[in-house]
Amino acid sequence: MIDIAVVDYGMGNLRSVSKAVERVAPGRRVVVTSHPDDVRTARHVVFPGQGAMPDCMRELDARGLRPAVLEAAHTKPFLGICIGLQMLFDVSEEGNVRGLGLLGGRVVRFPSVGMVGAEGGKLKVPHMGWNEVQQTLEHPLWDGIAQGSRFYFVHSYYPVPQDRTLIAGYSLYRSPFTCAVARDNLFAVQFHPEKSQEAGLKLLRNFVEWDGRLASSPRVLEMPLVDE
Repeated sequence: MIDIAVVDYGMGNLRSVSKAVERVAPGRRVVVTSHPDDVRTARHVVFPGQGAMPDCMRELDARGLRPAVLEAAHTKPFLGICIGLQMLFDVSEEGNVRGLGLLGGRVVRFPSVGMVGAEGGKLKVPHMGWNEVQQTLEHPLWDGIAQGSRFYFVHSYYPVPQDRTLIAGYSLYRSPFTCAVARDNLFAVQFHPEKSQEAGLKLLRNFVEWDGRLASSPRVLEMPLVDE
């Protein structure tokens, strides 16, 4: 039995992700796989990602992984990372490509103009580097991670969920943007926990210990409007 499947669809930072998961899950079988049956039978599934959404969706279908990924995202602890977050939504501005449609909403690009920080300096796109994450939903994957902990980002696009109750965390880059979402057994982040040192390893450790269930009445924290 595979304990944790890291989905290989020809893209993504697979080695870094798998090594980070192995580090926090000693004694568990972690497999990088492109086989749909492995994804279906694994206890936990991680969907990492780097690159462009059109390539992601094309390669997912070319390998016959879409049905298995959809099933896993409905039935077992599932962690999406970067593109693995964006592909959960209906559509992305990047190539105007359809996502998996698991979560209502769209993926948009940071504006090409007006990207100015609080101190007046110009902000670059892609957003690259360390940034604070504000948790907006009490969730097992946040356990032991302080509010405002810093995580590592590399992205030009971010999701805008239709249902704001999906938002589990946000970060600030010119204005607030969604960087974590959660629903039932699914959790996904825009940042890279595998590159985020202790906070990232703690999130991955929480994931491998998670049974996919939530508290009966999770506490929702106040947050500002997320920029669209």
